[in-house]
Amino acid sequence: MTLAAALSRSRDRQDVVCAGRATGERVRMGVYDVLHGTLPVGCTFFYRGGLDTAAVRDSLGRTLACYPPLTGRMERDLDGGIVVVCNDAGASFAEAYSELPMPDYGIGRSAKSDLRKYLHKINPFKVVGHNTPLLTVKITHMRGGGSVLGVTFNHSVIDLSGFMDFLENWSREHHGLPYQAPPYARDPLDGLGTLAAGAARERSEQYVALSRREKFRFLWRVNAGARRVRHLTVRFPGDEVRAIKAAAAAPLAGTEQWVSTGDALAAHVWKVMGQLRARTDDRAERLGMVVDIRSALRDVLPDGLGGNAVTNVTATLSAGELASAPLADVASTVRAVIRDVTERRLCEEIAFLADQRRAGRSGRVLSRMALDSFDGTVSLNNVGRFPVYRIDLGSGRPFWFEYPPIPIPWNIFITPVPEDDEGRDMHLSIPQDKAEVFCTPSWEARLHAHAPRQAL
Repeated sequence: MTLAAALSRSRDRQDVVCAGRATGERVRMGVYDVLHGTLPVGCTFFYRGGLDTAAVRDSLGRTLACYPPLTGRMERDLDGGIVVVCNDAGASFAEAYSELPMPDYGIGRSAKSDLRKYLHKINPFKVVGHNTPLLTVKITHMRGGGSVLGVTFNHSVIDLSGFMDFLENWSREHHGLPYQAPPYARDPLDGLGTLAAGAARERSEQYVALSRREKFRFLWRVNAGARRVRHLTVRFPGDEVRAIKAAAAAPLAGTEQWVSTGDALAAHVWKVMGQLRARTDDRAERLGMVVDIRSALRDVLPDGLGGNAVTNVTATLSAGELASAPLADVASTVRAVIRDVTERRLCEEIAFLADQRRAGRSGRVLSRMALDSFDGTVSLNNVGRFPVYRIDLGSGRPFWFEYPPIPIPWNIFITPVPEDDEGRDMHLSIPQDKAEVFCTPSWEARLHAHAPRQAL
C-alpha cells in the first residue's frame, strides 16, 4: 500500500443515515425490477468546491423520508419473490480524504479508471437477506479543494430515471425547495399484464428466457471480452446537435412525419457506427434503444412512478440501406419503432415477464438487444435530458459526471454536457481494433460531419 493510500484509508469515516421512521411495508419487486438481479450501479459527480459533509448528510436523511425502499433491506418471500422491507435500516454514508488533488476530468481525461476510489463497493451476491444497504453515499475530499460525490443504488429498486429524480429532489431539499414524493408500489405496473390476451403473452419481441447454459455462455463472453472493449467519450456541442436535428428534419417539412432531437442524433451515430463496422450490404444492422415506458402508460400509471419502468426497442435496416439512406429516413425509422411502444404492447410484455417470474425463470430472462451485442446490434441509452449537471448540494454544480464503463461492445451512452447548452457527451464502448480506426482524423470528420463551420 502506498503512503497516500494509507493516509486516505486512516481518515475514512463510515456511518448509516436513516430517514427516522420505518413504514414496515413489504414492497415486492416488479417484473422489470427483477430483470436486473441485485446489480449495484454507481454515479459519480465531481465538484470544484468542497461539500459540507454534515449539511449533505442532514439533507439526505430528510430526502430519504420520501423514499422508504432506499433505506430498506431485501428479503425473499416464501414463493421466492424478492421484496424490500421498509424497515429504515438506513443508507451507508462514508467520508474520505484523498492526498491527491482533484484531477481535471472531462473530455480527454476520463474518470472511469478511478471510479473504484470514489464508490462504495457492494457484492451483488450478498444483498438479499444480508442486511446490505440499497443506497450508499461516499464523499471524497481532494487535497487542495473540491469534492467527489459517489452514489451507488441497487438497480432492482430504482432505474436511472427514478434515481436522477431522487438526486434532483435531494438537491431541492438541500436548498429548501419543494418537491413531490414519488409513488413506489409496483402493483399498478405489474397489474397491466392481466389485460393481455393469453396468446399474446407467450412470446416477447424484446425479451427471451435462456437456458442456464445459454446464460452462462453469454456472461462468459461478456467477461472474457471486457478487456478488448475500449471506452471513449466524444462531445457534440449544442450548435452541432441542433445542426444534426435540422439535417434530419428539413426533408420532412410539409409531411405528417416528425423526428425529435434524440431520433436525429441516434440516427446519425447509428450510420457512423454502421460504417465503422463495415459489414456486407446484406447483413442486418440493428439499433437497440432503451425507452422509458412511463410516457406510453401515462394514462394508466401514477405520475413519477418509482422502480424500474424501461424497456427496449430495435430498429433494423440492412447495412447497405443504413449506409445509403438519407439521415431523415434513418431518423424516421428510429421514430417509428419508438412510436410502437404502446400500452397494448407493454401489457403483453408485462404479461410475458410475469409468466417467466411465476415459472422461476426471471433470472434467466435477457433482452434480445443485449444478446445480439456481439453481432448486429448497436445499443443506445440516451439520458441527455437527465439533470446530471443540476445536482447542487451546496457547492455549486458538478463540473463532470461519470457513469461506470459498460463492458459490452457497441454500446452508446449519451449524457448532457456541463454547460447545459443542449450539447451531448457520447460515451462509447467499442472493440479495441475498431477504436484504433475510430480515433483517426478521417473518422472524427465523419462523426462531426454536421458541425457548423467556423466563420473565417
